[in-house]
Amino acid sequence: MKKFLATVLTAIMVVGLFAGCQADAPAETGDRVFRAGFITQAMSNESQAFSWREFQRLAPEFGFEMQVFAGENEPMVEVAGIEQCIALGFDAIFVNPSSIESVIPALMQAKEAGLIVGMFSSELPPEFHHLRDFFVGSDDFLGGVQAGEFVSEHFPDGANFVEVGGQAGHDAQIKRRDGFRAGIADNIIELDSQNSPTGWNTHEAMAIMEDFIVMYGDQIDIVWCHWDNGASGVIQALQNAGMHDVFVIGVDGNRTGYAQVREGVQALSVGQSFTNMAKQSLENARTMLLGGTVPAENIIPLDMVTLETIDTFVEPDW
Repeated sequence: MKKFLATVLTAIMVVGLFAGCQADAPAETGDRVFRAGFITQAMSNESQAFSWREFQRLAPEFGFEMQVFAGENEPMVEVAGIEQCIALGFDAIFVNPSSIESVIPALMQAKEAGLIVGMFSSELPPEFHHLRDFFVGSDDFLGGVQAGEFVSEHFPDGANFVEVGGQAGHDAQIKRRDGFRAGIADNIIELDSQNSPTGWNTHEAMAIMEDFIVMYGDQIDIVWCHWDNGASGVIQALQNAGMHDVFVIGVDGNRTGYAQVREGVQALSVGQSFTNMAKQSLENARTMLLGGTVPAENIIPLDMVTLETIDTFVEPDW
């Protein structure tokens, strides 16, 4: 176990130091330059890789130098990243973990050490809000509600849906699931729901959809998929089965979702702005480090991207 932890610590130090070298030199802000760590799930997750690029791009504007500690969906690596930030005397951390429960003890240590703790995109349970200084992200519950209301308006006479979920237990996953059920009308009926076994995996989303097609076939009117790349797998499975009229909804608002909306194979992408999340996180941390106060909850508005509205939004590059 000690050998494993040593390997983990060495690995994240290498990643963090390498990432720090990629960022531009930050501007001076008064008496000092601040240091912050981005503790995130995985660079293989496009939204997190994009978020890290935006943190690097925006950090100099707010007087920060940044390092990334990517767990690659291993909670112990994310915990070790937080501990490294504490040991290195960082000023702030922005945390988007693969497992909320796993990082709570490390966040306790971070608060005791005096670091500014910002939750990025993922929120802590209410009983642990005292461990973070602020949350910046989308309201995933509201996004689910909006998606539910959207399908209800398009199917006033009722319809059946299946749900393709991402990572079981993830905060965003839970809120999107609950929000959708709160938003749908009574005549929108659930046939089935399954989560991707390894989390946010396009091929697994396709396999889940293939199973749904075998079980329910033409009974399926709507697919509620929790991420746009997963919707790609869903759409492929539907097209392979000759089912071209199913109403597919995804979440993220990434370039894949935009492309699928433009092609007419995805009815809606509920879009998140990771650029604005990164900017707000840096601004909040800087304000607090300079002695100011910030709101504890910072909700970044969601975009309802449809064929009718798509040209009113800036095209994403992730």
